[in-house]
Amino acid sequence: MELKEIMDQKVFAVVGNTINEEKYACKIKDGLEQHGYRTYGVGKELKSLNEIDDNIDIVDLCINPVKGLELMKECNKDFKCIVIQPGAESEELIEYLEEKNLNYVEGCLLVGLRLYCK
Repeated sequence: MELKEIMDQKVFAVVGNTINEEKYACKIKDGLEQHGYRTYGVGKELKSLNEIDDNIDIVDLCINPVKGLELMKECNKDFKCIVIQPGAESEELIEYLEEKNLNYVEGCLLVGLRLYCK
């Protein structure tokens, strides 16, 4: 999935500190909400992707890669794609996603918002 196609989706789970306004996860979640996306914060607001009572289109990992890997391993929700923000990637995470044949991209949703959401 390309970044433009990701930005065409409707429901995002932002994984990271979505409460602290200084954190990128919070900036991403706020930016998505300002552009009309339905968003869920996982990490500080919800403890697990499994707590979301909605269909998820995009999982945005904006969290320490070790914690991100743990959350992905315990996730039993379906989704279309994972966005791995800069700093949230690790060799172990990529290996796991490829082993499970999960669609992912390494990119930044702040860039996606700037480019595709006017």
